[in-house]
Amino acid sequence: MSVYDIKPSELIEKLASHLKTKINMPDWATFVKTSPGKERPPEKEDWYYMRAAAILRKIYMSKGPIGVNKLRTKFGNLKNRGTKPEKFYRSSGKIIRSILQQFEKNKLLEQKAIGVHKGRVLTNEGKSLLDKLSKK
Repeated sequence: MSVYDIKPSELIEKLASHLKTKINMPDWATFVKTSPGKERPPEKEDWYYMRAAAILRKIYMSKGPIGVNKLRTKFGNLKNRGTKPEKFYRSSGKIIRSILQQFEKNKLLEQKAIGVHKGRVLTNEGKSLLDKLSKK
């Protein structure tokens, strides 16, 4: 089994429970919305760890370096504007940046530039963590 073979929801749940020991949820995370397109903050108490796990999986799935703006687009949503047509809003950048910075402190990610593309890529520790959890 690899990361590509397992269901994303199963891997994200396993990874989120593992990340609870590695990263800390900031104090402001209980009050914040995840996107301007959302009406309310998340209802789950461990939403920060689920988002962190989803970000780590998304970086694993992308081949090259990936930046905050690309991740904001991937986690964005359509806003319900009543009778007006729906409009796409990108996700909050502060949440993604804080998660990425904690991953860098734990040496799961590193910043890298390949050609004109620059962003964050998984380290060997990050890859082995995802591979190990997908095999369980």
